[in-house]
Amino acid sequence: MAVTVDEFLKLLDELPDVRMNHAGEWVGLKVHGKGFGYLWEATETVGLKATIEEQIALVTERPEVFEVQFTAGRFGWVVVHLDRIDAEELFELMAEAWCLTAPKQLVADFEATHPIGQKVQPM
Repeated sequence: MAVTVDEFLKLLDELPDVRMNHAGEWVGLKVHGKGFGYLWEATETVGLKATIEEQIALVTERPEVFEVQFTAGRFGWVVVHLDRIDAEELFELMAEAWCLTAPKQLVADFEATHPIGQKVQPM
């Protein structure tokens, strides 16, 4: 269970309209000009936007994987250690961060066509 920086970058390709902005020691991740994440290649960590409730839950449940980065308004940013998370869980967190940031129609289009957004039908 670990995700490399290269694998993280490949996961980003699944999210529409993501732009990367290289800024010194980190790379900013944006959708339509708004940030939803950061990548620090040297430390193999990612910072992702989340709700404050999600930030608290992640850090409380697994402090060896997640740490508080900062809070801003109603959002709590979380540092994710790539060597301590699997790709599926990481992608879910990436998609949630992206959905909190992307325009509503882009989110609706993504959720309608991507497995992460499809609801499981009751049997």
